[in-house]
Amino acid sequence: MTDLTGTATKRFRRTKAQIEQVDRQIIAVLQEDHPQSVRHVFYRMTDPRLPEPVPKTDSGPGNGYGVVQRRLLTLRETGAIPYSWITDATRRGYFVNTYRSAGDFLRTVAGHYRADLWQQSHFYCEVWVESRSIAGVVQETCEELAVSLYPAGGFTSWTLAYQAAEYINQDARGRDCVILYIGDYDPAGVLIDKAIERELRKHLDPGIKLHFWRLGITEEQIERYDLPTKPRKANDKRAQHILETVEAEAMPANVLRHMLWECIENLLPDGALAVAKTAEASERAHIERMAEIMAGGAE
Repeated sequence: MTDLTGTATKRFRRTKAQIEQVDRQIIAVLQEDHPQSVRHVFYRMTDPRLPEPVPKTDSGPGNGYGVVQRRLLTLRETGAIPYSWITDATRRGYFVNTYRSAGDFLRTVAGHYRADLWQQSHFYCEVWVESRSIAGVVQETCEELAVSLYPAGGFTSWTLAYQAAEYINQDARGRDCVILYIGDYDPAGVLIDKAIERELRKHLDPGIKLHFWRLGITEEQIERYDLPTKPRKANDKRAQHILETVEAEAMPANVLRHMLWECIENLLPDGALAVAKTAEASERAHIERMAEIMAGGAE
């Protein structure tokens, strides 16, 4: 077994006081910033500066990930933290929306109307991430700034890359295409983004200029943010220059979202978001008036 710092020891069982301290740490992290994935919270809990850090392991004896996972379940079941503070984009339901009337439909879609804040931009932008876990953390940012989000799921399929390139060919309309990528810093992770870029370029129209930027995780970020590392797998022969690995979830969620927001916003014209929101409010009010007219005619 291992103790809370990951040091080998005899069978270890946390005391009630230690469990309560882990709970306080989890609550503090989520109060500061939410939503976060379980994995994001886990990496925050491995910080050795905490009063009760958990081991940097996700399997085997002393499983730190399992500890955080179980405590998060208990904290949500007891109401200590809201369920909505944890995001899980790895599992989703599939739904069919129905409406009581055409007026009901219009009232519903009014809230979904979005103005095109990219129409005056010189760029077309997308975000690609290595995992659905990261996608769940940055999805709200991507939705707010109206950019497409692709969870690659590791080395992505050729079909997904082809379909994504077709969308770019259609929507870029002569503009430069900027793709922001977030993935692990490990022997596989530093090759995944290269593979995605290569597949996209294969299917893009010749006139589209592609800028593929790795937003995270980088070697410089590991040092700047003091991110928790793990030794590379001894039998992995790829990217031999990487000695310590860092998963993308190790980056604090608020830092990740801020970096992404700042990078995307720099591609937009000044004030584009404010202008789009004003246009949206006006158009939504118009749609709602149409819904009222239709509802009145149906009576």
